[in-house]
Amino acid sequence: MKPASVAIVGGGVMGASVAWHLAARGVRDVVVLDASTGPGEGSTGKATGGFRAQYATPINVRLSLLARDKLLRFSDEVGADPGYVQAGYLWLASTERELVVLRTGREVQHAEGLREAVEVGPSDVARLNPAVRLDGVAGGAFCPSDGFIRPVAIVEGYVKAARRLGARFEWNAEVIALEREGDRIVALRTSNGRMAVDAVVNAAGPWAARVAGLAGIDLPVAPVRRQVAVTVPCDLLPANMPMTIWAGDGFHIRVRDGRVLLLWPAPGVPGRPYECSVDPDWVDAVMAKAHVRVPVLRETEVDARACWAGLYEMSPDKHAILGPAPECPNFYLINGSSGHGVMHAPALGHLLAEIICDGKTTSIDVGPLRPERFEEGGPNPVSELL
Repeated sequence: MKPASVAIVGGGVMGASVAWHLAARGVRDVVVLDASTGPGEGSTGKATGGFRAQYATPINVRLSLLARDKLLRFSDEVGADPGYVQAGYLWLASTERELVVLRTGREVQHAEGLREAVEVGPSDVARLNPAVRLDGVAGGAFCPSDGFIRPVAIVEGYVKAARRLGARFEWNAEVIALEREGDRIVALRTSNGRMAVDAVVNAAGPWAARVAGLAGIDLPVAPVRRQVAVTVPCDLLPANMPMTIWAGDGFHIRVRDGRVLLLWPAPGVPGRPYECSVDPDWVDAVMAKAHVRVPVLRETEVDARACWAGLYEMSPDKHAILGPAPECPNFYLINGSSGHGVMHAPALGHLLAEIICDGKTTSIDVGPLRPERFEEGGPNPVSELL
């Protein structure tokens, strides 16, 4: 196989973002390797497409703000429409404790420049989403610049733009070995042959720990299943309705392509972390929640054939892992976004290109995302709600 200056393992939105950002900086011989048959066939294509900057840690707010700037320039820079719609995120609190958590998060958001994030009361909730049942709603939080994006449009845009700049994408190419000499990777082997490399990027999403293991590296990233229930086509809720999230249990709803998506975090099936089927009992439970909290949804039903499940790539502190592996400095990690991958991919790809080309980031400080933070005992704080 032809040598590569940078080989990127994983052709989802994260790998495609890195490829484009490297190529845009003039890096040649960039190759992306993926076991699937084309872009959007892995976890990227399963994403529901939310975008928010309402986070509880400074680094995640900064990532969202950088990503938002890049989404606003996406059409001009990449040549595709990312589908970014500022419909807002509406968080609903049922208790004073939940309100306090949201307020604490908003202090962080304001300090990082997200001034448009505000507290809302029940009357505001009624105005922002009239379909919500207000019984038990004490208030919440709203940010109008949050909203929605199109995951497949973003990954396809990056792939096409990276190719125009000379990057190669090899599909049906499963990476089966990484060859190390001392503390450096010198080659990799795929199902199609051996390739000499100067550097390798692990952008394998939920499969990142497997790829890192090929280099003898223990990467604390694990797959977790997330399920989506989908109604039959209906016009019961407006297309521009904000993403609406009940902070206490994470139940949330949005409208996409004329259907209502219903989501409620639940753990993956024990012993089957890569299982992506939808549990019928979970669908019944999530619909029961929907009937209570959004009564108008009693007038529709779930389309069982349209439901799906995908995989999050979870890190121990639910924050991304970004930068060179300490024990192998030419093996770069861009993993563990923990459900924030698609929305942060424009920022993380930009930042990793800075690290690879310049040896450091200049856009924002990514120290909180350094791979060695867990061994150092310095993980990021994990918010109960955000």
